Amino acid sequence: MNNKIYILLLTFVLVQLCMTIQAQEEKAVPRIVPADERTELYLPLLQDKRVALLTNHTAQVGDRHLLDMLLEKGVQVSAVFSPEHGFRGTVEAGGSVRSSLDEKTGVPILSLYGGGRSKGPAERDMRKFDLVVVDLQDVGLRFYTYYISMYYMMDACAAYGKEMLVLDRPNPNGFYVDGPTLDVSRYKSGVGILPIPVVHGMTLGELTQMINGEGWLSGGRICKLTVIPCAHYTHRSLYRLPVPPSPNLPNMQAIYLYPSLCPFEGTVVSLGRGTDRPFQVYGHPQMKGCPYRFTPRSVTAAKNPPQCNKLCYGFDLSRLSQDSIRRRGFDLSYVIDAYQRLDMGDRFFTSFFELLIGVDYVRKMIIQGCSAEEIRKRWQEDVRKFKIQRKPYLLYEE
Repeated sequence: MNNKIYILLLTFVLVQLCMTIQAQEEKAVPRIVPADERTELYLPLLQDKRVALLTNHTAQVGDRHLLDMLLEKGVQVSAVFSPEHGFRGTVEAGGSVRSSLDEKTGVPILSLYGGGRSKGPAERDMRKFDLVVVDLQDVGLRFYTYYISMYYMMDACAAYGKEMLVLDRPNPNGFYVDGPTLDVSRYKSGVGILPIPVVHGMTLGELTQMINGEGWLSGGRICKLTVIPCAHYTHRSLYRLPVPPSPNLPNMQAIYLYPSLCPFEGTVVSLGRGTDRPFQVYGHPQMKGCPYRFTPRSVTAAKNPPQCNKLCYGFDLSRLSQDSIRRRGFDLSYVIDAYQRLDMGDRFFTSFFELLIGVDYVRKMIIQGCSAEEIRKRWQEDVRKFKIQRKPYLLYEE
């Protein structure tokens, strides 16, 4: 047989074999099923009850929204509470979310976010329901505000004797824990209210159990809680979100980079709000000589972004390997790089930086010239203790 023909045949056989093995592996791994698709487990719990929802655009049950599906099933939905970004997920970060009526169903939409922070529900609204269903796609970060809205609702339920049912969803950053634990005595705020690391690695269902178990609600009170777990999910799972969770996290690249780039919100540097690559680039007008250029503009998702209408020089991370991003975890090297390039000293930071990071030593160590790895070592004891503390509340294999 001609050598060329032999090589071609061998190559074809090997390719077919690899494809067969890949198909078998994909078939062997069952699809991760969010809890809202497991209707047989929770619909019986909603019978004969006035139900409220704490949810937004991410609550898709197949090709339908949870609200529409529950109404079709005859569930009495009396109100929908919405977190930051609103019920439809279109409001910019920090933007005021107004109460309204859902145009499709006529159900009242009641905002739990206003004035740049989450807030608790009004007493009159707590009278509208017996049980609240929580279905929100979180991304596992202490400064991502959906869990804060959930916390305030949980606290109100405990105060008024209402039930909470959490339809759990996978955490796309649930495969690791990283960053310092929030110093709640100094830096509790609208972007952090619990003594947890920056990357806590828990689902919202697990976090609600921890809130109850650790007595973190007001006065140590307890919320009557039921969590419906996801199926086929573990903390090693890589879950790709089918719907962007908020306007400035448009893809998995941004979601994986979010822990490392969000601290730029507490600096003078742009992280791409007002561009087509939010949370995937960073830069500043004075960082000249850098390979990438971008100009933030006023857009629906960022009406007044940092460095608006100014040409910024910086770096494009949108093509970085997602494997490498995941391996690096919560990585301060980007912030340190920008700090050193701008050479502005403490003027590089704003007071918001500590609210995001949660402790006072990170800014000081960056100014002192410490590396990202040196700073990381400082919070490793926080991570170790938190992993032990959270273990009783985990619903999924680590």
